[in-house]
Order: sequence, then structure tokens, then C-alpha cells
Amino acid sequence: MANRPTRFFSSRQEKKVAKAVGGKTVANSGAARFVAGDVTTDKVLIECKTCTKEQKTFTIKRDWITKNRDEAFSVGKQYSAVVIDFGDGEQHYIISEKMFQEWLKSLDNDGT
Repeated sequence: MANRPTRFFSSRQEKKVAKAVGGKTVANSGAARFVAGDVTTDKVLIECKTCTKEQKTFTIKRDWITKNRDEAFSVGKQYSAVVIDFGDGEQHYIISEKMFQEWLKSLDNDGT
């Protein structure tokens, strides 16, 4: 995969996340001024961040989280998430405490 442009890795991650969450990739994500996020579902706006080669560490910027949260609100989405790929193809979701608590409640209510 050497010498591939960063956009190749970003696009691959976005497609993988969209498939995993039943969402759609956002056209021209990151390239257009008035386009929010990288993947969208009915309720969630997702920002994807990936490494082009496998890494042990990844710096997360607070601005990614706050910008995505604000953009989600501006496009009428109830939730936001930032997804990190350390370059190994595994996706890690950063969500708000409120969203995590709602997820925990849904686990309690699923009857298992």
C-alpha cells in the first residue's frame, strides 16, 4: 500500500464505517466548505480519522469532537461520533457520555 494518497485510506475507512453503521458516505467529505462529516445516518454524524500505516499511538484533537458535535446539530443530527483507525483496519468510536449512557440503557432493555 506504499505510495497511496491519504485520500485512498480515508475513503476506505469511510466506506467501511458507513457499511458497519448502515449509513452513507458524505460526498466530497473534507473537501467542500459546507459539507459536514464523513458518514451520516438518520441520527448520527460521523467524522473519520485514519492512519496511513499502523501506529501504536494517535493524537485526538478536541476540536474534531466539538466541530463534529456542532456540525451534527447544524444538520439536524441527534448524535455525533469520531471514528479512529490506527492503521490496522479496526475502528474505535469516540462518543459522548450521554450517547454511551443511552447505549448502556439499550443493552439493559434488550431482554437478555
